[in-house]
Amino acid sequence: MPQANLFPLVAAPDEAAEAAARERQLQLTKPAGSLGRLEELGVWVAACQGQCPPAPITRPRIVVFAGDHGVAASGVSAFPTEVSIQMAANIAAGGAAINVLGRAAGASVRVADISLDHDTDAPEHLQRSCGNIKVEDAMTEEQTLAAIRMGMQIADEEVDSGADLLIAGDLGIGNTTPAAALIGALTNEEPVVVVGRGTGIDDEGWKRKVAAVRDAMFRVRTHTHDPVAVLRMIASPDLAAMAGFLAQAAVRRTPVILDGVVVTSAALVANKLAPGARRWWVAGHRGAEPAHVKALAKLKLEPIVEFDMRLGEGSGAATALPLVKAATDILIDMATFASAGVSDKDAPESEG
Repeated sequence: MPQANLFPLVAAPDEAAEAAARERQLQLTKPAGSLGRLEELGVWVAACQGQCPPAPITRPRIVVFAGDHGVAASGVSAFPTEVSIQMAANIAAGGAAINVLGRAAGASVRVADISLDHDTDAPEHLQRSCGNIKVEDAMTEEQTLAAIRMGMQIADEEVDSGADLLIAGDLGIGNTTPAAALIGALTNEEPVVVVGRGTGIDDEGWKRKVAAVRDAMFRVRTHTHDPVAVLRMIASPDLAAMAGFLAQAAVRRTPVILDGVVVTSAALVANKLAPGARRWWVAGHRGAEPAHVKALAKLKLEPIVEFDMRLGEGSGAATALPLVKAATDILIDMATFASAGVSDKDAPESEG
């Protein structure tokens, strides 16, 4: 499938609804701009929904994309690969951090096993792990397109079932290595600038990770104009599926809160697959990985919170979700100067 046929033109969020939301913010019982970023988030939700006041966010959905990574064999992680499968089971059972944060924010959680290294009849499972990007391509073109389509399918399933806001999470030992390679390649940064400590690697592990990212970036250096080729060469099936999911969410006019470095690396590719998709996203947080800062700058997204989080799973986005919901509810429930009988600063002074 040619890249041009993967996604239709992405429409922008509704400008009339955005303008109406900005005007409504001026009528609410508060000094203009006094709620800061909450006002901008409410305007964004209204624009995404195409209406003002917006509807409350009642069915946010978190999808955790799980996969193993051949590059883990190069010693880039502090944990063994079997932890990926164990943690996927933990999330499915409701015992992980993302489950707790999701419940607190009123969001349900789904695990999509895209490429964990085991045999399974999970409907989303495409393959067992992938190539070691230090020395070889992660996937074939056929596998890459299959993963992108799977992400598109998952987004369609969630939107069709009533999700009104989506969050992508990540799970998989070694996944910050392809994420760093993607971000380095697409932002023209040096490997030492984008490589962080991931799961908590020591100095020797960090050196091995830098070497893996350096070699991956070198192999893809002449292909950065082609997002499908970039995914094929230095990503992984779970990251490709995530890119398809994020792009398709924009096509389906559904707002997304981005998570940390892994999700944001997929977002960089998604915005190339479906130009303009970034307008349907907000950044939930700024994580501890240095590559995350570079990716957010490239996407021109300002994070909502900054708690030095580096867990992944969608945890940073889930932490920001209550603020997005509150920003939406302000536009819905807060009284206007007229309805509350409160004089605003532009009201004429009474005579006498």
